[in-house]
Amino acid sequence: MEGVSPPPMQQDGLAVPAPAPTTPAPPEEPEYVSETLYIQNLNEKVRVEVLKTSLRNLFKSYGEVLDVVAHGNLRMRGQAFVSFASVDVAKKAMKEVKGFPLYSKPMQISFAKTRSDAVMKKLDPEGYEAHKQRRDEHKKATRYTNPLKQKFKAKRMASEIDGPNAASAPKRPNVQMPDEYLPPNKILFLQNLPESVTKDQLTNLFSQYPNLYEVRLIPTKKDIAFVEYVDEGSATVAKEALHNYKLDGENKIKVRDTLRP
Repeated sequence: MEGVSPPPMQQDGLAVPAPAPTTPAPPEEPEYVSETLYIQNLNEKVRVEVLKTSLRNLFKSYGEVLDVVAHGNLRMRGQAFVSFASVDVAKKAMKEVKGFPLYSKPMQISFAKTRSDAVMKKLDPEGYEAHKQRRDEHKKATRYTNPLKQKFKAKRMASEIDGPNAASAPKRPNVQMPDEYLPPNKILFLQNLPESVTKDQLTNLFSQYPNLYEVRLIPTKKDIAFVEYVDEGSATVAKEALHNYKLDGENKIKVRDTLRP
């Protein structure tokens, strides 16, 4: 009967209260996406310009790359930002390249929290000046809350308190980077590979030339790959011999070093 509550459930002759209605779980917030990817865990021993060009060569196969930002300072070392012309391109690139071992270290990729200058100039030129002003104000506001800067400031203040005669910590030696990390051409970037290509096929092809170190494919994007040699000279020999080589008898593969745009 309308307006009458149902009787309580019975269990062993005792009234059992009816279960309370369940509250539906709140919907999950959608993941923040942007046109810019934030990349971490990059090999810090690779020169910044070589790293930037390698990232550009890798990601431009997914769409237009507007900018690649990387710095060699202590705070930004091992990190980079890659900006695309659209969110869809950035999403596809992140899905397929996340975890790929660039220079032997798997990349950790997420979406940047704000739009980059290059994206604003391309997609919202009228709002660029306001964007730039907000960014500059944020940098000024956080200038003295940066953990690294706070550490150096505390160290400097301690030195001033202790005086000039205080024993100073031993300086970190200036270590010269091994030569094998410096040549820009020892890693070759392959494009226009047949979809059916395998790692063994590429290894057999490039091992015809001495000092092959490693062949790396991207599992979800078989038309590109990286081939690394022990030194620049060996890579150059292989590049000149195999550029435009018809691996499947039809399509010519493109071979170039990772420093070239």
